[in-house]
Amino acid sequence: MRRIAIALAVVSTLACDSDRTPTAPPPDSVPAVGFATAHGIWTPGPQDTCPAAVHDSYSVVGPDGLVYPTWHPAVDPATGCTFGHEHGRDPSGSDIYAQVGDIPFGYANQYLEASGFGAPRHEDHVGHKVEWENDMPMRVGDGGSALLSVTCDVLVKLHQGTHSADAFTNNMHEVAYHVRCNDGTGFSATLLTPIGDAGELVVSCDRDRHISAGTANPAISPDGGGKRVIPTMACVEERVLNAERPRFDGALRESWEISGRIRAEGGRTLVSFNPYFQVMDPSRFFDPALTGKVGRPVDLCALEQLQDRDRCAPLAGQTVSWDSPQSPFKGVRRFVDVNSNNVRNADGPEVWWTDPLGQNARTTPFPGSIRQWIARHDNKGTDLRGAVMGKDRDYDGEGVHAPN
Repeated sequence: MRRIAIALAVVSTLACDSDRTPTAPPPDSVPAVGFATAHGIWTPGPQDTCPAAVHDSYSVVGPDGLVYPTWHPAVDPATGCTFGHEHGRDPSGSDIYAQVGDIPFGYANQYLEASGFGAPRHEDHVGHKVEWENDMPMRVGDGGSALLSVTCDVLVKLHQGTHSADAFTNNMHEVAYHVRCNDGTGFSATLLTPIGDAGELVVSCDRDRHISAGTANPAISPDGGGKRVIPTMACVEERVLNAERPRFDGALRESWEISGRIRAEGGRTLVSFNPYFQVMDPSRFFDPALTGKVGRPVDLCALEQLQDRDRCAPLAGQTVSWDSPQSPFKGVRRFVDVNSNNVRNADGPEVWWTDPLGQNARTTPFPGSIRQWIARHDNKGTDLRGAVMGKDRDYDGEGVHAPN
C-alpha cells in the first residue's frame, strides 16, 4: 500500500503502560518546508518500469519539515510498475510504527556539514534496508541466559549497500534504531555511525586480517568501533574456486558490526547498541586486481565446474550480467543479530539533541543537531540482548536486481 506519510523520526513524551514498556504519542504532523538532499536522487534504469514521480511519492516529512524518501515495496501496487530495488520489511507491521512513523532516509546525512563536521557524506537510495521484530524474547548477562519475561519490539534501518566499492573504504553509514522493551528499556536513535576504520575492510575468511582498500569519502571520516567484514577474492578462491564443496554463503557473507553510541556533552554514554547486519548474497566482493576493485559473484557461475552448483543452478548455464534480475546475487538475503541494548538515562530528560554522529548530546537544539529520544531508565547490569531478526527472510521480488 502506498503511504505518503507525515512523521517524526523521534518522539518527545514518555508514558509507561502496565508492563513498563516505554511508549510515546503518535508523530505530530509537521508542515513540509522543502526537500532533503536524499529526496529525488533515484532515477529508473533500463530494467525499471516505474517513473521517478511514482517513486518520489513514497515520502515522509521529517522532524525538520523536509521531505525525505522512505520505505516502499518493490512493486507499486497502484500501477504494477517495478522499482528494481527493495528496502526490506514493511515497517508498518512493527508495533513501534505507531510511535515513530515512517523512517526518513538520509536524515542524519542531511545535517553532517551543518554540525561543523567539515564535509558531506551522501549515500545512494537503494542501500536503505529495514528490518523489525515484535515481542522478541531477550537475554541478559555475559552468559546470555534466557530471561523470557523481558521482551522487546525492535525496528531498525541501516544503509547497507552491497553492490559497489563504497563500503570497501567508507565507514560512515546511517542507522535508525528503535527499541521498546517491557522492562522499561527504550530509545530511538538516528546516527551517521562510523563502522570500523575508514579506508579499510576486514577480510571475511580471515577476520584477523585488515586490508587498506583506499581513501574514504569523506577523507576526514573518523574511525569507529565495530567492523565491516567483507569478502575478498582470496576468500572466493579458498571457499569457492579451490574448495571440494564450494559454499557461496560462506565465501560471500558480509557482516557489518555496529558499535553505536549516544554520548552526552562531556562524554557520558547515554545509549549503546551493537547490532550485526549480515548479508548472504552481496553482488560484489573485493578484488584489488580489477579496475574499481569490484568482483562480481555472478561471473563465477560461468565457470564450467560451478554451473551445476545450487546457487548458480537457476541460471541453467546462461551467462547474465551482474545487474540482471536473473542473477542469484542481489543482496536480498539478510538478517540482523540484535545484541546489547544499554540505557543510562534514569534522571532524564527524554529528549536529547546530538550531532549526526550521536555525540555532544545536549538538552536543547544546536546547529546541525539531530533529535533523539531516550526513556528515563537505567538497565545497568542486564546487558539486554536479543536473538536474530529476518534469518529465513528473502526480500527478492519482481524486477529486483543489483544495485540493490
